[in-house]
Amino acid sequence: MRETVLIVGHGSRDDDGNQEVKDFAEYWHRHHPQERLEVCFIELAEPLLAEGLRRAARDTDRVIALPLILNAAGHVKMEIPDAIRAARAEMPAVEFLYGRHLGCEEPILKLLRRRLHSAMVMLDMPDPKNTGIILLGRGSSDMSANAEVARMARWIFETTHHDMVEYAFTGVTDPRLEGVVQRMVRLGMMQIVILPYYLFTGRLIKRITQQVARLQTQYPQIAFAQAGYLGINDTLVALLDQRLEKVRSGGEAGMMECDCCKFSLVAAEHMVHHCTHKHAS
Repeated sequence: MRETVLIVGHGSRDDDGNQEVKDFAEYWHRHHPQERLEVCFIELAEPLLAEGLRRAARDTDRVIALPLILNAAGHVKMEIPDAIRAARAEMPAVEFLYGRHLGCEEPILKLLRRRLHSAMVMLDMPDPKNTGIILLGRGSSDMSANAEVARMARWIFETTHHDMVEYAFTGVTDPRLEGVVQRMVRLGMMQIVILPYYLFTGRLIKRITQQVARLQTQYPQIAFAQAGYLGINDTLVALLDQRLEKVRSGGEAGMMECDCCKFSLVAAEHMVHHCTHKHAS
């Protein structure tokens, strides 16, 4: 069977971020030169998802779409499945399968802890008991996506010696970075590490850098360090490989953890309405 792997990135208004997605795809392909690979984006960058599915479907029997996305919000639960349904209708001779997003997993925790350690080295390895950690995520209108950020923050707390590990978001929902910093300072933290929960660079990462510089000016008595984002590495390659093998083995065919969320329920209601209308006519 001829097969194509389609890596689906989020897309950014920042060209550097989109290039890093492409660079990661090339890095993954160097580990798997036998695979046929395509890359696309959900928004803000070309090729967009629909075109990416068409490109992947050329001269192949099966397309496996793998979302290079950390947390499952509307893009993962609605937009990609909708695009795959449309591709199935448009190209019925091709089988389209969909892998799970990267998610809140132990390999991601290990990567974040490595970034945290590097930031602590930048601060000359201060006492973790008075060094606060802020895991900074993108933020979403989807509660379960935000909960994945909160869960990862708890995992960092459980597996390190830091007395205070909090989470914050760059937009959409609370708490925001400035408010969490203010609370940590009030509670006696002497150093604060901002730990971005992001795969690659982009406009938001650059904005975080500006925010941290401003916070350092506002709190000159506090030592701040901004950790690196996750970036291109073998751990992400291995995690994506796991997602791919689960799809190939049929392991992702059952209900995903997000199937009962409001996004999936709306989609299911839409499908029932569509089928009822079709059979009635």
